[in-house]
Amino acid sequence: MRVIAAVLGLFLVFAAATASAPVVAPGWQPIWVSALQRPGESFAPNWSGVGFGNQTVRQAIRVSDAGSILRLRLSNRFGTQPLRVRGATIARSAGGAAVYPDSLRPLTIDSATAFRIEPGEDAVTDPIPLPVRALERLTVTLYFADATGPATYHAQAQNTSYLAWDDHRADASGNAFTVNSSSWYYLAGVESEIGLPRRPAVALFGDSFTEGVGSTYDTHRNYPDRLAEYFAAQGNPRPVLNLGIGGNCLTVDSRWLGDSGLSRFRSEVLEQPGVGTVVILEGINDIWLDSRVMAQSAPVPGASAEQLIAGYRTLIAQAHTAGLRVLGATMLPAAGSAFGNGDRALYTARDRVRRAVNDWILTSGEYDAAVDTAAALADPADPNRLAPAFDSGDHLHPNDAGYAALAAAVAAVLN
Repeated sequence: MRVIAAVLGLFLVFAAATASAPVVAPGWQPIWVSALQRPGESFAPNWSGVGFGNQTVRQAIRVSDAGSILRLRLSNRFGTQPLRVRGATIARSAGGAAVYPDSLRPLTIDSATAFRIEPGEDAVTDPIPLPVRALERLTVTLYFADATGPATYHAQAQNTSYLAWDDHRADASGNAFTVNSSSWYYLAGVESEIGLPRRPAVALFGDSFTEGVGSTYDTHRNYPDRLAEYFAAQGNPRPVLNLGIGGNCLTVDSRWLGDSGLSRFRSEVLEQPGVGTVVILEGINDIWLDSRVMAQSAPVPGASAEQLIAGYRTLIAQAHTAGLRVLGATMLPAAGSAFGNGDRALYTARDRVRRAVNDWILTSGEYDAAVDTAAALADPADPNRLAPAFDSGDHLHPNDAGYAALAAAVAAVLN
């Protein structure tokens, strides 16, 4: 009960704050994004390696802020051939693969329902009149008549995507969508046209703790979604952008776990319109990389505290040059997890790096503000372990309650 009361207390402090934050000028602003990855293997089976042909993919998302005029950003960033989309729609979700028929809207580019995206490129659809509320669920449906080749995607969406054969882009029913995936494909973002000044977006940048591994699928209980809920409960929603990739490293690129934080920070954070603050929670995978076969990259030793701090300093400098406020979040405790499996000496040495970096985040003053997320989720009886009430079961990733606590800790520092 003390843990739950502390979480609620943090939320009430945040919700009582006055909405005096800066605003962004009229234009386009993302209200949902996805961190994109190269096609291939991941933690669960997915369709990215093969791609699609005469198939329809329906994907569910939840936007963090409201809008009346939308546009979508689709990406062939990691494709090796032109992506031909025969047709696409957007609609309000009716649950599962079903949609509300009166909300179905065709997606077009340059007024054409069929369009092509070149390899290495993104494309933006024409504006779509579709009023949506903050926290509303939408579906995006893409029909590929021709073989796409390997697909740019996001591996662990924490949401279910659906596949049907032939063209079912305009179906209201989900009956044709008989195969499921836990990834998103080609979706880079949903943007809302800003008619009046709006609060800047918060970009949450990191690894599986930001992505939401350990939260309940299809319930939007990861920390970015919970943070968006806090803003909505305050009566002043603002865009919250989830830029986490499970297993991602700050300093090392990986074919499986995504381009490093240093490699993707500019395109995913600095080039997003309307972002005012970025929260960085990343680094634990760098410490353990050489002990994880799934890294799928050249063997390297675990990162030192000095290497991680140098990486953070690079991101901080880039963000400040772009005029962003930067918050640093401490890495969560991992005692009892697979990171320390069977080798106490190795675990002790690696965890010493984690604690040294966390101390730097909290005391160096190089971030604009620091969030002690490690302390917020730690077991009061053992600060090197997650609190049992917050543990998803692997002693590494939070559960739904843990992500609520993480969001509350971040919310208490944001303004």
